[in-house]
Amino acid sequence: QVQLVESGGGSVQPGGSLTLSCTASETVYNVFRMRWYREVAGRQREVVGSILTGGGTGYVDSVKGRFFISRDNSKNTLYLQMNDLKPEDTGVYYCKFEAGRDYWGQGTQVTVSS
Repeated sequence: QVQLVESGGGSVQPGGSLTLSCTASETVYNVFRMRWYREVAGRQREVVGSILTGGGTGYVDSVKGRFFISRDNSKNTLYLQMNDLKPEDTGVYYCKFEAGRDYWGQGTQVTVSS
């Protein structure tokens, strides 16, 4: 059973940066898209950004120019570089690999507060 393990969350002041990682326990074949989601209490989980097999990326408007998705296939790892963090970026971040079926990470808390 493939597991996705997330790391890199934490507490940071506004304007700070964090990098989240999502590592698969083994190679996941036929992945066509990887995504990061954010969940805030009382709100629906939203897509923050995506990266396709070909490398194309997309982001929700609120993080464009601040968040960047990348991956290292040799390490089975997906990244989310988050810069200029704002209090509204606070939430639990989840990664997902889409490969015929979906594989989810366990979530990692990001708190942006002064």
